[in-house]
Amino acid sequence: MSSHDFKRDLLAAMPSLRAFAISLAGKVDRADDLVQETLTKAWAHQNSYTPGTNLRAWLFTILRNEFYTTLRKRGREVEDADGEIALNVGVHPSQDGHMDMNDMKSALAKLPADQREALLLVSASDMSYEEAAAICGVAVGTIKSRVNRARAKLADLLHLTDGSVYGPDAGTMAALTNQRP
Repeated sequence: MSSHDFKRDLLAAMPSLRAFAISLAGKVDRADDLVQETLTKAWAHQNSYTPGTNLRAWLFTILRNEFYTTLRKRGREVEDADGEIALNVGVHPSQDGHMDMNDMKSALAKLPADQREALLLVSASDMSYEEAAAICGVAVGTIKSRVNRARAKLADLLHLTDGSVYGPDAGTMAALTNQRP
């Protein structure tokens, strides 16, 4: 694979990497740093990438490993996994979409790390179970189980009993379809 093709493929993977990084890091600035570090490492070690294999899975593995390395280094920071500190510090937005997103972030933070990671790789990053299993270094059945348990726990945490509450609001749909609400 030429450097030009490698660069093109790295750039194409950036939106997915950024979305996954934001979901892991919780803050856009930390996520951007994580993506930058991932791309820097990928570029520096492009000779270790085997052309013809799944570049996205390779990049997600680098990002995941960098995230956990960063977590270990930040051992002295206050962890707010359940979002209690953040709830007392910030002002909640008045828009329903923003409130729903805050509820989702809080619920995601309450999931065990392995379940959250599997759910985000499969659902938010649109990866197959096989790709997610390769990134996490576990069996496909383990990923399926983690995703299933994560979805059930999220539904419980968000008090979702009816499928009709799922989906974007009118404003989000308008943005997605480039139309007015």
